[in-house]
Amino acid sequence: MYASAAQYNKPPTYPVNKVCAGIDGGGFGDDILSRIFGGLVAYNGNLSCYVNAHTAESETTVGWRWQTCSELAIPIGIGNNSMFPPDPFDLEDYIEHCKSLYGVPTRPHWVTTYYGGHSLKLILQRFASNIIFSNGLRDPYSIGGVLENISDTIVAVSTVNGSHCLDILFAKETDPEWLVAQRKIEIKIMKEWIDKYYADLSMF
Repeated sequence: MYASAAQYNKPPTYPVNKVCAGIDGGGFGDDILSRIFGGLVAYNGNLSCYVNAHTAESETTVGWRWQTCSELAIPIGIGNNSMFPPDPFDLEDYIEHCKSLYGVPTRPHWVTTYYGGHSLKLILQRFASNIIFSNGLRDPYSIGGVLENISDTIVAVSTVNGSHCLDILFAKETDPEWLVAQRKIEIKIMKEWIDKYYADLSMF
């Protein structure tokens, strides 16, 4: 719940604000576990049971788990500076977990080998074009995103209040103006690429 609230911290509710208000507001005690529970109640309401009911996993969930096991190992762990118990990333445990799920070897260096991620900027400058790197800065993953333009056709579009993939979700009438503006910028960039393609094509 905490990870989801942080990753999808989107308007109009901004769940992290709700969770933090529950943590800071107390009401269940001042120890860490009580405050964590306060955040849970603020997010989900005061329920008699918080055990998640079993649901069929989406293709997105299954596919993402497969991808992070087979080619995109992400070393995420919990350090000593949070309210949660430390749980540092352990590559050996990660590999064993993936083997138990899929029977595939984890390739922690595949991405940097295949895409040349040791110098992403250099690789993209030389071999890429027509990419928009879009980031909502409320998304914790944005810290690993491309946040500056790399060339005229490899551009970064970011919004301070955006969350994970917010700009590519279905548009709603209640979307804030800054989100509508972000989408318009991205559409304008793509239209320019398409127009240039057809202009170049007409020369042959």
